Amino acid sequence: MHPIVKILFGAALLVGSVAVIWQYTLDEFWIVLKGLAPPFIALIGLFIVWLELDELRIESELKAQERRPRKRRR
Repeated sequence: MHPIVKILFGAALLVGSVAVIWQYTLDEFWIVLKGLAPPFIALIGLFIVWLELDELRIESELKAQERRPRKRRR
């Protein structure tokens, strides 16, 4: 599919969703947004913890590899 078609499709979805939100009250939208925000923030925090733990594991593996004596080839 051509990128212009995808852009137009995405813009139509965006305009349509804004129109639906506007048709209903914004109060309901804020209720939904307030309900979705805490789990989303928790997932972001979990992702950050996972990345940092992985980075610590990789650093410890590299340090352990540097400490090992290297075998010479003959």
